[in-house]
Amino acid sequence: MTTDATLVCWKCGAPLETVVLPFRRLEVCPQCDEELHVCKMCKFYDPHVVEACIEDNAEEVRNKERANFCDYFTPTPNAYQSRDSAASQASRANLNALFGADASAGESDTPSSRRALDDLFTDDGNGD
Repeated sequence: MTTDATLVCWKCGAPLETVVLPFRRLEVCPQCDEELHVCKMCKFYDPHVVEACIEDNAEEVRNKERANFCDYFTPTPNAYQSRDSAASQASRANLNALFGADASAGESDTPSSRRALDDLFTDDGNGD
């Protein structure tokens, strides 16, 4: 089993050195107060498979970010995924290559295709 010194919170990435293993069902992160006995903190969690769990015998848990009663729960040190990951940056670069300059650029510098894309997702206040 992994040691608690290697574990970090699945939500904020804070070290869980003070948390005793095994996690209680309602154990929370000391930094962000998120529950820890959740699917996203488990070594069997895989969002790329049906029901997001590779443990064949586990019952389905609908909310992967809430505490559950899964008997197969095993915390993993790899649960935290930074929002600024390389894949995210690559996706942003591909989007910018397809639709033009960075969205933070001035309106006059933004190509019409990028403006059209931004307009699709901007609330104009009409309720449409």
